[in-house]
Formats: sequence, C-alpha cells, structure tokens
Amino acid sequence: MNTQLQTMLQQAIQIFQNGNLDGASAMLKMVLKMEPKNLPALHILGLINASQANYRDAANFLSRAARINPQDASIQYNLAKALLDCGSEKESIPHHKKAVELSPSNPDAWINYGKTSSNLGRHEEALSLYDKVLSLKPDYADAWSNKGGTLKELKRFEEAITHYDKALSLKPDYAEGWAYKATTLHELKRFEEAITHYDKALSLKPDYAEGWAYKATTLHELKRFDEAITHYDKALSLKPDYAEGWANRGVTLHELKRFDEAITHYDKALSLKPDYAEGWANKANTFNYLKRHEEAAESYLKAFEVSAEDNFLLSKAHHQMMLSCDWTNYDKYTSEIFNTTNRGGKGSEPFGLQGIACSEELLKKCAEIYSKYKYPTLGNLSEYSKYQHNKIRIGYLCGEFRDQATSVLMARIWELHDKSKFEIFAFDSGWDDDSAYRHRIKVAFNNIYDISQLSDLEAANLIRSNEIDILVNLNGFFGQLRQGVFSYKPAPIQVNYLGFPGTLGAPYIDYIIADKVVIPEESKKHYMEKVAYLPNSYQSNDNQRIISRRQFTKVELGLPDNGFVFACFNNNYKITPSTFDSWARILTSVPESVLWLLADNPISKENLIKAATDRGLNSARLIFADRVSISEHLARHHLADLFIDTLPYNAHTTCSDALWAGLPVLTLMGNTFPGRVAASLLKAVGLDELITYSEREYELMAIQLATDPVKLKFLRDQLSSNLSLKPLFNSDLFTENLEAVYTKMHERQQMNLQPEHIDFS
Repeated sequence: MNTQLQTMLQQAIQIFQNGNLDGASAMLKMVLKMEPKNLPALHILGLINASQANYRDAANFLSRAARINPQDASIQYNLAKALLDCGSEKESIPHHKKAVELSPSNPDAWINYGKTSSNLGRHEEALSLYDKVLSLKPDYADAWSNKGGTLKELKRFEEAITHYDKALSLKPDYAEGWAYKATTLHELKRFEEAITHYDKALSLKPDYAEGWAYKATTLHELKRFDEAITHYDKALSLKPDYAEGWANRGVTLHELKRFDEAITHYDKALSLKPDYAEGWANKANTFNYLKRHEEAAESYLKAFEVSAEDNFLLSKAHHQMMLSCDWTNYDKYTSEIFNTTNRGGKGSEPFGLQGIACSEELLKKCAEIYSKYKYPTLGNLSEYSKYQHNKIRIGYLCGEFRDQATSVLMARIWELHDKSKFEIFAFDSGWDDDSAYRHRIKVAFNNIYDISQLSDLEAANLIRSNEIDILVNLNGFFGQLRQGVFSYKPAPIQVNYLGFPGTLGAPYIDYIIADKVVIPEESKKHYMEKVAYLPNSYQSNDNQRIISRRQFTKVELGLPDNGFVFACFNNNYKITPSTFDSWARILTSVPESVLWLLADNPISKENLIKAATDRGLNSARLIFADRVSISEHLARHHLADLFIDTLPYNAHTTCSDALWAGLPVLTLMGNTFPGRVAASLLKAVGLDELITYSEREYELMAIQLATDPVKLKFLRDQLSSNLSLKPLFNSDLFTENLEAVYTKMHERQQMNLQPEHIDFS
C-alpha cells in the first residue's frame, strides 16, 4: 500500500472512531477506487453500513473482504450477521460455520448461528447452538432468552418460560425478555399473567412499539377490543411502518364489524410488507365473512404462495373456491391437500376437507392435527367433579341459537326435554336475531348465557360454576365455534353432536352422537370420541315446522311450465366437478328437464353456468333460487319433482327440508359421516330405495324416476304417509332416545367409569 493510501486509510479510521460515519464512508470509498481490494477499507465499510442498518450493502462489502481473506474470524462473523440481518439466512450459514470454526470461544458467533438456524426452522439445531453459547457464557441473558424463543416455536411453552425466567433473573431490566415471556403466557392462554408481563416490559421501555402491539393481541383474545385498538394506535404512532401492527389492528376492527376499515389496514400492512403471509390470510378471512369468496380465495392463495410453512392456507383457498364453484386446479389442489394431511402436515381445516374427502381415516388424521395445533388440551376444570343434582344439567354450547339450521333442527327437542329430569342451559357464542326461533329458544331453556364477549377461559369458568354435567358441542369446527372452551374441560362429560359430522380429534371430547348408518360399527376406529348410538337417525327434527301457505307459481320462480324439475338446495361448496358431471349426464338423458339450484352468490352462479356450457348443456337449464324465509323455502319445494344429492358431502338439513315438504330425495351413499347423512334420513323415513351405492346407479335411478311418473308418484305418496308413521319426524320419540343416551353417559360418570361406546340402536 502506498503512503497516500495508508494516510487516507488512517484518516478514515480516525474519522470512523470519532463517530463521523458518513465522512469515514466517503473517504474509504475513495480508497477503494484507488485499491479495490483494500481489506481494511472493505471491512470497515461493511461495519459502517451494518451500523446504519444498510445490511445488504454491508453484506456486499464484507463478502468482498471475505473473498480476500477467508480466514479472518472477525470478517466471517460480521458477514454472517449482516446476512442474517438482511434476511439472507440460508446464504449466511456457511459464514456462521466458518466464524465459529475460526473463533470457537466467541459466544456472539454461536448465538448468531443459533438465531439463523431458528429462523430457518431448524429448531433442534438452534437449541444445541444456544447450549454451546451457554457453556461458554452461562450468564448470557440473550442466549437464555433466545433459547426460550426456540422452545416456544417448538410449543414447549413451559420450558420456554423457565428459560425466560433465567434470562430475566440475569437481566431484570430486559424489556424484550418480559414481552417474550408474555407472548408465551399468551400461547398458554394465561392472558391476565401475560398482560402483567407486558406492562412490566412497557414500564421499562415505553417506546417499545412491538410491546404495545403484543399486549394488544392479548387484549383482543380477552375480547377487550376497544383497549386493543388503543394499544395498536400507540404501537403505530411509535412505528408507522410496522406491518404486523397494521394487520393485527385490522383483525380487531374485523371483530368490531368495521370490515371496510379492516381491509384498509390489511392493505396498508401489505404495502409495507408484500410477502406477509398472515396479512394476506387476515384479509382473506374478512373477505370470507363478507361472502366475497373469489377475493378471499385470491388472498389465501397469495398467503400460501409467500408462506414459509404449511398452515392450512391452501385448503382455505380451495374451500373459498368451492364456495364460488371455481374448480380451477381442483385435482391438483385436492391432491396436495390430501398428501400434506397424510404426512402429518397442516394440510386442511377439518370442515373444508369434509367437502372433498372420501376417507374416514384422512378426516380423523386432519381433525387430530388441527385440534392439536389450534385447540390443544389446556386443563381439566371439572376434574373429580361428580355433581349431585336432582336433575341432570345439560349445557348446549352453540353460536347459532337463532334462525339457522342447527336451531331449526333442535328447537323442538329443547322444548320437549323432560324438565322434571333435566335442566338445560344455553351458552350462546352468537347473537340474538329476535327471530321466531330465538323466542322459542328463550322459552325452552332454563338459562341462556351470552358468552360471545367472554374469553374461552372465562366461558369455561362460567360453565364450571353452573356445575354442568354434560356439555354438548353443537358447532365443532363449524360456524360461530368455540372449541377452545371445551379444551379446558369445564364439564365432566363433553359431547360432539350435530353441527360437525365427524370426529373432532380432541382427547377432551368424550362422545359423538350418531347412528349405525353414519358411523357403521367398523368405522368406530376412525373417531376419537366414543360413539353413542341412537336408534333410527342421529339427526333431530322439528315436527312443528311451518310450511308457508303461499302458493308459488313456476313462472314467478323462473321454472318452465313443462319439463321435469330436478332440485338441489345444498350449499354450493358441496358441488364437486364429479357431482356436476353426473348432473350433466342426467339432464342430457332427460330432455327438457331443468336443475334448480340455490343462488348462494353471484360468482358461483356464473361459474355453474360456465360449467354447464362446457359440458354441452344450454345454460337455461340451470334455474337459480334466491334465498327466502324458511317457511317459504319449504313451500316452494312443491314445484320440484326430485331432489338429487351431492357427494362426498350429502344434504343434511336440506334433506330434512325436502322430505318434510314432501319432495323425494335421491342420494348416493358415501364413505364418510357427511356422505351418509341423507341415507340415514331416508332409512328413518322408510325410503331406502332412494339410496344408491354407485355413481352409475345414482344416475340411472334419477333418469328412471324422471321418466316414470307412476313410480315417482308412488314414492311421493309413500313419503307423505310415512311423515307421521316413521320415526324421522317423531320429535317426542327422538327426545326420549336422546335423553336415554344422556342418562347413560351420566350414570357411567357417576360410577367413576370411563366413557365407553353406548348403543341404543
């Protein structure tokens, strides 16, 4: 190095040491113009850029330095850290390895290596690296904290807390450590403790934006939404470019039903961080709530595209596509969902999988994965509880105590419960819609508790304080679900019934109520719960349902005066490409026939019309029914000739609707609970001959009934007479059978016996 360069370099170093980074940087760049491979200049420029958070530029300078002298431990350490800081974790790994190889006694080199491994999801490797740090420096608070963070990622929460406690004993003023411990307490649903720890962090560091936001998420879980908003505001005032803060504030706005504001917040978050998977997913959740299914699917797919892990996103996107009858990449997506679930990954949410899967084994595996991830066991509040009541206390937990399918099926049963033997409680996670059904429910129940604004633990404690003997989960993974309440085991007996036709895959659910059609004996192995078999059909029904006296005409409903009317009023997500193929073949074989479908949303209507055209059908042969009141919906069934079912997810309440209205239902027996429900209902109403067992038989039977009016009339007459003779709509008999099952469950529990299969069939 010539004298001039040496002088310039020394001056630059002096300027650097005096804190004038810009001046030092300018002089060092002049040195590099004269000597591009000047090692000290490259190294110091790397350090300057790193200190200014220009991590990519820092990595470029340090990479050049490392190529000149790969054996310099300091250069390798600084390069690895710069790559870590700019998000190039994979690229940094060789340099971390080299740094610890050259300087094995440097705990900072080991801890950065651990951070990188943890960021890459190599958590077990990270734990061993942090152990190396602590062997070199046992009082290194950051290492204890970082190891706690990795244990948290592995869901080893109690161990994580122990490590955070060690870090805080070494460094009591470590604000981030208090916050990290709080986030772990949050994961354990110990929300009040988490709040206390956040407050400690914020007292130490009032300008800690992430701390304010973390606390807001816990306030959100406690349903203290207005307080959560205030805390997000504080976080964003401190850090306006905080993408996670904007997105999470959007989630709280969603809960407050301020949907347009929520979407604006998601958009702000994504403008700051376009590859933010959770932001895309949150936006999709709001679109789904607004029934903007096409936009929801696009957002979920974007989340899936940028996500670093499998986390149910593809299945969420696909279910939104099914809701809009968009079958693009159907085979590809379903195959990927099945394969991910089969290998134990987060392939699908259970409800969405039921609409596309034909395997009970797969559905069980999916439910177990989902429950373990989303709703793990959190306690046993009712342990050792053996209440001594004069009446058995039944708690029904549901988000649909209103004019909705669950209450349509159950309202009469609640009214008929023997109040001399049973005391029934409603735990409502939905809302009061002031409907006729809601008024019936208010009269039927001894007590109705609104738990919609309670946390899961608060709701569980409320149930425990009422000494509920049997708690019935009427949602499962459907609707306004509160599966988290059940995870605390607030009642000694917990039952899965009606809302979700399948296993919940959770050890804290004791029984599932079914019949021998929906869960044959050989299928019990596919259910985590013990099966409580009812005689006849498992599905409750109301024998006082009102059918409107309104006389609809075909003209006003858009139906042709002549021609056979096939109908299917199932939700659109139940229509698969193979089901629609069958329908197309049936319509082709029955000239002038039409198919009457539910107009669920405009996009699904467009896609179904396109599907018909693609299969050579005139789109005019699809007729779409708008939503009307339940009583009027039942009345318009009279204008249809035959209800044709879907698979793998049958008609459930819609099958009962059709049968009660006198419309025969043709079904195809499936291999899963949701695919066997219509068969269960048909057997219970004495119409077994309308159950088919192959696609070919299903199509031929539909064609035969459409072309043989005598046979179809015979079936309609048989259905009409069977409505009062057969057990399906005998609400009194059903209630007696259900109460017998509850009584048997209670007797076993009172005798300290574990849940076992119960058979009243």
